[in-house]
Amino acid sequence: MAAPKFAVQQNSFHAELKRRVNTYFQEKQISPVGNYKLFTKAAILSISLVLVYIHLVFFTPPVWLSLVECIILGGLTAAMGFNVMHDGSHGSFSKIKRLNEVASLSLNVLGANVFMWNTKHNIIHHAFTNIDGVDDDIDARPFLRLCESQKHYGIHRYQHLYFWLAYSMLFFFWVFFSDYQKYFTKKVGSMPLKKMTRTNHISFWVFKAVHAAFFVALPIVMVGFVPWLIGFLLYGVFTGFVMSIVFQLAHTLEETNFPVAEQPHNRLEDEWAVHQLRTTANFAPNNKVITWLVGGLNFQIEHHLFPKISHIHYPQLSKIIKQACADYNVPYLEFPKMRLAVASHVAHLKQLSQA
Repeated sequence: MAAPKFAVQQNSFHAELKRRVNTYFQEKQISPVGNYKLFTKAAILSISLVLVYIHLVFFTPPVWLSLVECIILGGLTAAMGFNVMHDGSHGSFSKIKRLNEVASLSLNVLGANVFMWNTKHNIIHHAFTNIDGVDDDIDARPFLRLCESQKHYGIHRYQHLYFWLAYSMLFFFWVFFSDYQKYFTKKVGSMPLKKMTRTNHISFWVFKAVHAAFFVALPIVMVGFVPWLIGFLLYGVFTGFVMSIVFQLAHTLEETNFPVAEQPHNRLEDEWAVHQLRTTANFAPNNKVITWLVGGLNFQIEHHLFPKISHIHYPQLSKIIKQACADYNVPYLEFPKMRLAVASHVAHLKQLSQA
């Protein structure tokens, strides 16, 4: 499917948003990228992940503690993705380009590949959010049907009951299948993958080998195959579920739209910024614990509109954007509690379970 075109407005809502946000940073005289708060968080998460890994692999704690630490390690892996890799890949972790690159490479160390992620997430998902056939994030076929334009299969009748199992497989699917699928097909869904340089190719294979060495081979040598398998499955299941649910609560809800381009011109009704607001939602904006853990991705609206601004600024930006939406009569979707967003997501899956 060819990428659709957005409507062009003379008095662009996006231009007004940028004006108000730029004014905020100028008046406050602060940088839009990360600061000591983000760097402190990155250090806490990185050190915690390394310490838990070392204790699990080299000190062989009791079974009950090992299982708990596998879950903690999964949570730390997801948190590293949300807080460090995500900002780094968008260039919002630091003013220093090299530091952004190092932050984004944390994804490679943890098993996935940042080159594939940048194409799938930064280029495609952020530009064409919730557009079936283009946005690979809403393509979970044949296991899940996430919008009405997708084909219905008999298994979908129960998707609102088994979705948690599908989400739990995300980490394994991503690390051991989809990265390789993108690599060999040179596509992300229907969209062509940017040409890889020699460095990109080397990085892909070297880091896949590093991950296999530290998360598969070494643990098997140290604790044995069966203990490793149980621990790795628990670790991967928790990582995958946490990552999936956070991203799904931002886009696949009863209230979010899944626009279809008008043919034959392949043009969308809304300008890009309005499209983002119709296809994206926030959840638990006042919960500081959730905000800290998920790297501000509960402020998904702010992230989609201003991906190059660090997530530490999202709570303040939300006030500016919410006021602008009220002034321009543009929807601003927000759930005060995470459980309400979960309920909306499950209801969305249940609605789509019917042919």
